[in-house]
Amino acid sequence: MLNDPAMRGGFGRWAAGIALCASMSLGTAARATIYGGGGSSRTDCLLVFDAPVNDPESRPKRVRCTDGDSNCDGDGVVNGQCLIAVGVCGNSTFDPLRCTSNGLTSAEVDHAQDNGDAKFDPDFQALQTRINTGVLENPDDPDRCTTPTNIRVPITGPTSSGSCKLGKKQVKITTLFIQGPKPVKDTDKLLLICDPPDPCDPGVLFTGTFDRIQRQIFNRSCALSGCHDSQTQAGGMLLESGGAYSNIVDVVPDTPPAAALGWLRIDAANADPETSFMYHKLTGDLPDPELGERMPFGRPKLESYLIDILRLWIEAGAPPSPVWVPGTD
Repeated sequence: MLNDPAMRGGFGRWAAGIALCASMSLGTAARATIYGGGGSSRTDCLLVFDAPVNDPESRPKRVRCTDGDSNCDGDGVVNGQCLIAVGVCGNSTFDPLRCTSNGLTSAEVDHAQDNGDAKFDPDFQALQTRINTGVLENPDDPDRCTTPTNIRVPITGPTSSGSCKLGKKQVKITTLFIQGPKPVKDTDKLLLICDPPDPCDPGVLFTGTFDRIQRQIFNRSCALSGCHDSQTQAGGMLLESGGAYSNIVDVVPDTPPAAALGWLRIDAANADPETSFMYHKLTGDLPDPELGERMPFGRPKLESYLIDILRLWIEAGAPPSPVWVPGTD
């Protein structure tokens, strides 16, 4: 591990062999990688990240993992995403020269509320819940830590050329300690990076054509807070994993003008994109204003290769995974 004295002056660093988070009612065992998250050294002890920071090697301040690498990817499987374990500790004493236990008033994870926030992330919500129950219930305890939360970081792609790009997520937490007229604020950030495998093969990343549609179209652009997630279900349609297929295949749309045209959300029975309302919504080819706006609403149009995958899938009768439709793998 990195025990170079030159590293000891900065709070945002790789700290190995420090026993933290070992007591607590959660019974959380100490882990060895503590990162302050940036910001002023005077306040950085309020909350710290407990995560496998490893990049850059000389002064680690982010987590960089390759899909399938069991050293950092929690599932150890090449599947188009990295599961990166992130925990936090309140009132840290990992740097005894500067850290004192002040007590926490609040700790808020960005994009953790399913309230219409387009960047809402259920993994951030899970992390917030663990902070609420594992740290804030005893806000004066030193070194009180959460159990780790697996943050899913999907890669980008494969694209029409078969290439893939790295995926990123940033965890941002704002912590307050209020005692007297002037609150103390600690803003911490942790960047998580997932590098794609080489080669980046759709046949390995996804279990079939519909799984690819689910993860590259629905999960990225449709099953979002305020749209077709379990909380909102805009248009009476759920597009989250596990519920999307039965919500769209050979289902009459809730939009009366589309139903009047004889369209289905996905017309698998006739294997016809032209009578599939979802296909028209994604292409923007809507002959009647009463059919609504192009989807995803307020976001860039889907790339043409993804729309082509959806079209080929419909023309093949919209089979569930693990079936692969020719031309989509």
